Amino acid sequence: MKEELQQFEKNQVWSLVPYPNGKKVTVYVDDIIFGSTNEDLCVDFAKLMTNEFDMSMMGELNFFLGLQIKQTAEGIFIHQEKYAKELVKKFGLDCAKPMGTPMHPNIKLDKDEHGRDVDETRYRGMIGSLMYLTSSRPDIIQSVGVFSRFQSKPKESHLLAVKRIIRYVLDTTDYGLWFPKTDSFQLVGFCDSDFVGDRIDRSSTSGMCCFLGKSFIVWSSKKQATVALSTAEADYIAASSC
Repeated sequence: MKEELQQFEKNQVWSLVPYPNGKKVTVYVDDIIFGSTNEDLCVDFAKLMTNEFDMSMMGELNFFLGLQIKQTAEGIFIHQEKYAKELVKKFGLDCAKPMGTPMHPNIKLDKDEHGRDVDETRYRGMIGSLMYLTSSRPDIIQSVGVFSRFQSKPKESHLLAVKRIIRYVLDTTDYGLWFPKTDSFQLVGFCDSDFVGDRIDRSSTSGMCCFLGKSFIVWSSKKQATVALSTAEADYIAASSC
């Protein structure tokens, strides 16, 4: 066990610490977060760690890197309500009218070269803050991904579109990811593409999401690196990424 603990000094994020009976404890190395499906193993591992290293136990995980974790007998709920409220207040939209959707369904943005310039630093700050919120909010990843393409010389039209996302977040700060307790671990994936949806370079956008049982575990919305010449080609690219 001592040799396994010494592995923490290496540059890695996750580690599996084996026990003599073959069971394992999963450890997030950087901040020493650990967990197991067996509560007794957690207690034993905590004793081993405190004996080997100068550290203190903080108890059950409920807050980590802006993520709030609520563990119940039915499952685990991960959200960023505190961060979302701070984000809305940071950009002065806490008194704005909430929006029902993060992006208008018929919006078609381009460079808008004749539009009025806005503060580039502020625009990038909004995008960066929203990107971190997508850690638990897959419902905004598409709109954030689209508007992040205009971080160079953004215009007022782009800024208004980004503010709409924040106004949507204003009324949905308690949204998050629910991981129910289950014995089903069937992996199911979905994907689709937006054929030549980008009005600037005619690229398509790939969208995908994956479920492990009833848990939403992976999601992505990304512009394709190559220009598809047909809807079938765009869908094949999206399927390969999924």
